[in-house]
Amino acid sequence: MDEPSSSSDSNANHGSRPKHRFHFKSTKGSIALLVVLCLLASTIFGFGGAMFANHMITGSDSFGKRSEADGKLSISNTGTTIEQSTDGNLTIKEIAALNANSVVEIKTEAMVTDSWMQQYVTEGAGSGVVISADGYIVTNNHVIENSNKITVTLKSGKSYSAKLIGRDDETDIAVLKIDASGLTPVVYGDSSALEVGDLSVVIGNPLGSLGGTVTAGIVSALDRSITIDGKSMTLLQTDASINPGNSGGGMFNQNGELVGIIVAKSSGSDVEGLGFAIPVNKVKKIAQELADYGYVRGRIDTGMTFVDLTSMRNAVYYGVTSLGIYVKSVDSDFAKAAGFKSGDMIYYVGDKKNQFRIGSDQCL
Repeated sequence: MDEPSSSSDSNANHGSRPKHRFHFKSTKGSIALLVVLCLLASTIFGFGGAMFANHMITGSDSFGKRSEADGKLSISNTGTTIEQSTDGNLTIKEIAALNANSVVEIKTEAMVTDSWMQQYVTEGAGSGVVISADGYIVTNNHVIENSNKITVTLKSGKSYSAKLIGRDDETDIAVLKIDASGLTPVVYGDSSALEVGDLSVVIGNPLGSLGGTVTAGIVSALDRSITIDGKSMTLLQTDASINPGNSGGGMFNQNGELVGIIVAKSSGSDVEGLGFAIPVNKVKKIAQELADYGYVRGRIDTGMTFVDLTSMRNAVYYGVTSLGIYVKSVDSDFAKAAGFKSGDMIYYVGDKKNQFRIGSDQCL
C-alpha cells in the first residue's frame, strides 16, 4: 500500500481515557452496565509513578494472501504453513501460531496539564493489528488519542516509532504506519458470516506488558448495539477473556481470519465474559479511507459534537429531562452562526420525529 500524502488529522488527540458508563440495548429492553473501553490501556502518571489499568482495507488479498492446497493454509508472504484439522477448521493453537506475528504491542506517551497547571507525562498501552507487509497497522482511536509519541513493538521484540496516518473518533478506528517491510499481515474474514457459537480467539497485549497473550471463547451475540460516549456502535460480543491493554487487538475465527477489533468489555464486579469487538467488515472500510486519505470521506461535518441521549440515565447525567440528540459542543463558526450552542437538544432531523433513537451518526 502506498503511503498517503496526507499524514494525519492535525487536530487529532491521541491518549488514554478513563472508565465510561455504556448503555446496552436489546430488543427486549435495556440494561445499564459499567464497562471500560479496551482503552484497555494501562496508564502511568509520570511524576507520581502510580500505575492505573484503564481503559481496509477493502477485502483485497494484497495485504495477506491465503492459499489452499492439499489441505494446507498459508500466508504467502511469510511462508507460514498450518495443517488444517480434519473438520476443516484450525485449532486454537494453530490460529495463535498463524497470527502471532500479526498482532503488535502499542505504547503511547502524552503530556498532560492538570488543574493546577502542572505538567506530567502519561503512558498508555494497547494492541494493534498488522494490515500490510509494509507497515500499516490498525488499532482503536482511543488507544492513541492525545498521544505525542506512539511506539509499536513486534513479536520479535523490535520497536518502531509510529506515525498516525488517520483516525476516526466515530468508529474508534485509527491507522498507524511504521517504517518496516516484510511484516505478516492478517487475513480478513467476513464478519457478516459469523454465527453465535462460532469460535472466537483474541490476541493482544493485556495490562500493557503481556504482548502475544491468547484467549479463546465463542461469539456470544451479533449486532449488539451499545452506546459509548454517546455514540451508538454495533458490535460483536464474545466471552473470550479481555483485559486492559487488549484494545486494538484482533479477534479471529476458526479459519484464523480477522473478524473483529477488540474495543470494550464489561467491568462490573458481578459480570463476567462480556467483551466487544468492531466487526472487521466495518474496520476494512474505515481503515482503507484512513490509509488513503487520512480521514473518512463523505461524512457530514456539522461543526458540532453530539451525544445521543437514548435513556433517561444518560439524559440526567447531562442535566436534561428528555431524550434526543444533545449538543455537547459547537466548534465551527458556521454552526455558531446558525444559532447552535452547547446544551441545545435536537428532537427532529428533517420531517421525521424520533430519529435520534437510531443515533446521530445514522440519522445525520
